Amino acid sequence: MKLLIVGGVAGGASAAARARRLSEDAEIVLFERGPDVSFANCGLPYYVSGEIAERKKLLVTTPEMLRNRFKLDVRTRSSVETIDRAAKKVHVRDLATGREYEESYDTLILAPGAAPFRPPIPGIDLPGIFTLRNLQDIDLIKGQVDHGVKQAVLLGGGFINLELAENLVRRGVATTVVEKNGQILTPFDREMTTPIVEHLATKGVTLLLSQTAESIEKTADGLVVYLKSGERLPAQLVVVGVGVRPENKLAVGAGLAVGPRGGIQVNEYLQTSDPSIFAVGDAVEVTDFVILEQTQVPLAGPANRQGRIAADNVFDRKAKYRGTQGTAILGFFDRTVAMTGASEKSLSRAKRPYRKVYIHPMHHAGYYPGAEQMSLKVIFHPETGKLLGAQGVGGAGVDKRIDVLAVAIQAGMTVFDLEEMELAYAPQYGSAKDPINMAGFVASGLVRGDHPQTDVDSILATEPGQRPFLVDVRTAQEFSLGNIPGAVNIPVDELRSRLGELPRDRPIAAYCQVGQRGYIATRILLQAGFTVSNVGGGYKTYRLFFPKDAKQ
Repeated sequence: MKLLIVGGVAGGASAAARARRLSEDAEIVLFERGPDVSFANCGLPYYVSGEIAERKKLLVTTPEMLRNRFKLDVRTRSSVETIDRAAKKVHVRDLATGREYEESYDTLILAPGAAPFRPPIPGIDLPGIFTLRNLQDIDLIKGQVDHGVKQAVLLGGGFINLELAENLVRRGVATTVVEKNGQILTPFDREMTTPIVEHLATKGVTLLLSQTAESIEKTADGLVVYLKSGERLPAQLVVVGVGVRPENKLAVGAGLAVGPRGGIQVNEYLQTSDPSIFAVGDAVEVTDFVILEQTQVPLAGPANRQGRIAADNVFDRKAKYRGTQGTAILGFFDRTVAMTGASEKSLSRAKRPYRKVYIHPMHHAGYYPGAEQMSLKVIFHPETGKLLGAQGVGGAGVDKRIDVLAVAIQAGMTVFDLEEMELAYAPQYGSAKDPINMAGFVASGLVRGDHPQTDVDSILATEPGQRPFLVDVRTAQEFSLGNIPGAVNIPVDELRSRLGELPRDRPIAAYCQVGQRGYIATRILLQAGFTVSNVGGGYKTYRLFFPKDAKQ
């Protein structure tokens, strides 16, 4: 067996190491266009600030280690130019010497990754404008910062650019993030990014939403980015992070099937349209685990698993890739935002039924010092309660809850299962009723009909005359600090004695700060004969949707 692997980093390097573990006899050749065969993409921004102090720490493995430990033929600075499927050969160019040659294969694994997209605007190729994909890119960016950058403009508000923004701020660089969409972190639902947007401002990062760069020009002091709005942004460093495109040139040239967005099409065994060629990583089209439609999800975890599975199938172990559910996380200073499974907007686009709940618990017992509040959004099927997706934002503990929910989605669990989950509890780690349990209680009550709920965004999208009668059941002091427009304040402890103030010919929507008192009020009013629902997640959720309208 002669196996050729095109591309290293996550998918290719994983495939190569797994292939060797499965066969000591196979001839395995790994081609990598760059000088580094496997490095930590996700750690690159932290090298700029010195959070990761040593560059060598970013190297996951070296060509020498792969050669010595796994007996791999590793060829860095080698570009595979074409594939001859009929002859089962690839044409290779040695980038160091210019030598060109052919290499035969029995099986081929493609792991070329995805390349940053550079929008076709005037000046995009000027010196001082970078993309961030590999160690050489971060060397250039760090070198620029080390030589004295006062202002930086980051085009795109995705994961990498926000991480880079944090590390530039740590270096004392005035940083502006320009995002063409109306929100940062577009895989998330917009309201769940609100706390990160607010945190950007507190850390001194300027965020310009619904803005795009029209051109970039060189100046005596560096560069200036001109926006379509007419705004002018001076900078000595510009980083373009507006998305990636699959590196599919080899596949297209070889006549392999690709999807409408350019992703290499593969089956559940990660085989391309040619049974002798497999493909993995950011270049491939995958099945969305929840929605069951084709998509592209450039994440390191799935790429690593795909590399392993492809190697298994090369050696006839018949392993299937179950699909990608898009579990992702971002740390920004002391805030965390994470997600798994389908978002509300992806379900809406796919026209799939769903319901959602919001809760805002502390990450551990409130009486124990250091408790931090988080916001969790859980999305589920309205009839079966099957979990479809989850998103969380806050401080400590968000990662733990999203990981639990990611496993629950993978296992096909329901919100009723969340009620019964038995999780580790001590006051410094969680609560006797963990946030996972609480999400299950709220969602299960909704599915069973015990807990009628109205979504705050649905209420406020309705014409004022058609909205339910809003009752704020918090204290008068809480109400005075900010409330949903049009609400009447009747504290929950006074509700039973003030039922006469409520209409019986109009639906009522009750809310509190996070939903618990609103639920109690809903139960009181239901049993008193009113048509009532609880506003999911209360005033805290309202503030996620309408932060500018809410008093602080």
